[in-house]
Amino acid sequence: MCADDVRHGIVFRKSLGRYSVHADGRVVLCSISNKLRKHLLYPSADPSSVRSRVVGVEHIKAVDPIAVGDAVSFIDSSDGTGMITKVLPRRTTLSRNAPGGKGLEQVVAANVDQIVAVFAAARPAPKWGLLDRHLVSAESSSLPAVICITKIDLVEEGFLDEVRVYEQIGYTVVLTSAVVGTGLEESKQALSGRLSVLVGKSGVGKTTLLNAIQPDLGLRVAEVSDKTNKGKHTTSHLEMFELDFGGSIIDTPGMREFGVWGVDTKDLVQLFPEMRRYIGRCRFGASCSHSHEPGCVIKQAVEGGEIAQRRYNSYLRLKG
Repeated sequence: MCADDVRHGIVFRKSLGRYSVHADGRVVLCSISNKLRKHLLYPSADPSSVRSRVVGVEHIKAVDPIAVGDAVSFIDSSDGTGMITKVLPRRTTLSRNAPGGKGLEQVVAANVDQIVAVFAAARPAPKWGLLDRHLVSAESSSLPAVICITKIDLVEEGFLDEVRVYEQIGYTVVLTSAVVGTGLEESKQALSGRLSVLVGKSGVGKTTLLNAIQPDLGLRVAEVSDKTNKGKHTTSHLEMFELDFGGSIIDTPGMREFGVWGVDTKDLVQLFPEMRRYIGRCRFGASCSHSHEPGCVIKQAVEGGEIAQRRYNSYLRLKG
């Protein structure tokens, strides 16, 4: 390999261990070097006193070392294919616990500017606990979060009161309906000029919304079963799409579960913005778990209606 063979690009699609990379106006279909799946261990002594030699190998604690949005170096085979040899430093990541992965990290997307959590007003019914997991992950990654509610034409009584909980916390909420055209311009404004990753269950209308704001995306639209109200999986890979009005989005497969990654339960309360101003004011100070202790200011705020009971319940479930 010579230096002239090494190129740089952005991973915009991945499926079944193959990665499509945008590089110099071309699309290169890449595999990855086996070295990216391993971490080399070097002696712990002063590097100046020992030779640089590998003393062990660890497999990385991640499902896949490459994520959509990654900037990478790759060896160009000049035939439309290549091999990724290096992942450049990431600006941001959105990760989750890999389902059944025994503590493995799954990086959903890299170098994104914001998370857009997409939930339907109905069919399927919104899972507020799952939304809270997405928001905690966004807070943990220091990423802004936008809540996009689809199918607002199907809204039921009391639904908007649930939505206002998040608006009062300070999250941006966009109400949309691809059927009647509600909120499409607001959606474009929220996405414009940013790289956004869309997360949500199957059937909530992510691809329908994308087709409404930019019809030529040509995404397959998930149909919802009338019998089960459960979405059928249609997005089987992760892919980044450019938007005509500026910015890009990463569409993700529908996720029925989203395990929060890398959060110490002691720090969890910091990831609920409405609880932060109460931290340290409890009778037991910073050692309060905010679950059972007497004199807990956060529990008092819940009882007084300053913190939503449902959000507090999400905190307790995540704390375990």
